Amino acid sequence: MFRKILGASLLAVSALSTSLAVQAQTIKMAVTDLVGMEELQREFGPFKKELERATGTTIDFLPVTNRTAGLEALRFKKVDFVLAGPAEYVVMHKRANAGVVVGLYRPNYYSQVVVKADSPYFTIKDLQGKRVGLGSVGSTSRHLGPIQLFADAGLDPLKDTKITHTNIRVAWEALKKGDLDAVGMGRSDLEGFLAKEPENQQNAFRIIARGGDLPNDLLMAGEHVPAVTVDKFRKAFADNSDALIASVLQGADHVKRYKGMRFLTQVANKDYDVVRSMYKTAGYPEYASFIGD
Repeated sequence: MFRKILGASLLAVSALSTSLAVQAQTIKMAVTDLVGMEELQREFGPFKKELERATGTTIDFLPVTNRTAGLEALRFKKVDFVLAGPAEYVVMHKRANAGVVVGLYRPNYYSQVVVKADSPYFTIKDLQGKRVGLGSVGSTSRHLGPIQLFADAGLDPLKDTKITHTNIRVAWEALKKGDLDAVGMGRSDLEGFLAKEPENQQNAFRIIARGGDLPNDLLMAGEHVPAVTVDKFRKAFADNSDALIASVLQGADHVKRYKGMRFLTQVANKDYDVVRSMYKTAGYPEYASFIGD
């Protein structure tokens, strides 16, 4: 009888210790497309604070210099959670076996190809041999999405067009000056640019192609993160959705892309096959490394 009582007591103590360990743990979080602690705090500080409240967990930001650094930090357990886009997901899932905590659905998140309204270009094929501006190499909506539009139209984007990668704002100005014939960009990019143009110039551009909605951004967890922790965070997103969304939108400029967002707790790996096809089009069929890093 004494042994049974002792055994039960030890089990209870063990369970309590495990529970307290989960409650007391500190989670390290990175965001792949932001560099520096100051920028992390400015854009996602309110979200971090609200997520700490919702989960009862301390969260520390870990700045990473690029996507590859984020991947390596995840592989070597330097970081637990990473907020990443679709292009980062397919590589991190393959290289680090990273799992999904929650998806960040962005309405009307798609790529498009924009030209000047008075240009002679009306289809993607009209851009054969022309000068096309794209955003940073490896960006889902500013690079991979647009080149897939060219491929879907029957052109080889790597051979049949003259592609220039640059800051998307620089590409927009080059389009306006006539230095570029077209620019591939995300929907929110064009909306932001047009909003800053004089009213009589907001109709000076047109879209000649747009893709389907892109897969969601994701909060990913390293393979080393206990399932109980992932479940706790996933439940927190489900139970505190409105407050967490509001906290995301309290950030500065970067988070404006999430206007109208919602959290998705059911995300399938196959949802990202379209991004894997984009990597193939870009000449990286193994999608085992980030383009441009």
